[in-house]
Amino acid sequence: MRTKTLLLTAALGIAGLTSTMAQVYSVNAVGYVNLTLAPGYTLIANPLNAATNKLNSILASAAIEDGSQVFFWDKATQRYSPTVPTFFNPPVIWDVDTVVAPGTGFFFYNPKASAVTVTFVGDVMQGSLSNNVSAGYQIVASQVPQAGKVTTDLGLPGYDGNQIFTWNSTTQRYDPTVPTFVQTGATPDIGAWDPAEPTVGVGQSFFYFANAATKQWTRTFNVNN
Repeated sequence: MRTKTLLLTAALGIAGLTSTMAQVYSVNAVGYVNLTLAPGYTLIANPLNAATNKLNSILASAAIEDGSQVFFWDKATQRYSPTVPTFFNPPVIWDVDTVVAPGTGFFFYNPKASAVTVTFVGDVMQGSLSNNVSAGYQIVASQVPQAGKVTTDLGLPGYDGNQIFTWNSTTQRYDPTVPTFVQTGATPDIGAWDPAEPTVGVGQSFFYFANAATKQWTRTFNVNN
């Protein structure tokens, strides 16, 4: 599947910054991503690099109501660290204005009986990208606003025994089938996901279990390729 097709999935809009009169073109790709968040919990991520990636900037939508929460996972303690919002009218003010870099995943809790839509605005991450993958459980996501298979399309490293847990926001449970990377050769990253390689959407994060410290999740990305 071509990169452009993947990038346009899930309501991603990209506007190339150009100057027609001077014929000067920017290498930046500015875009927006609309994420629809069902009632209850959803595993999401910041898909774009905003001017400031703090919660009070990226999650300041009027659709967010009192009782909403975000839960970050602490890889060191292997526990959740909840942030509970305090509301002013307007805007939404989060108690802890945490920096959420592109590719950082977290649980968002929507207390409403209906879905809400939040919009992320910023630059598409390009060039040589790296996201730390350590031993144990962690919530991870693609730094590029791209849908696809986690290894084949998004470049997540696979090692024998590593597992992926995706969250189903409809059932409010982890999907019952947990893909496990099975090594098929002497080289650690040669193998396949069993029973099938997981696919994630734009702005979707997931739990990744690594039984040992692994490589960085690296990739080189350019919107023109």
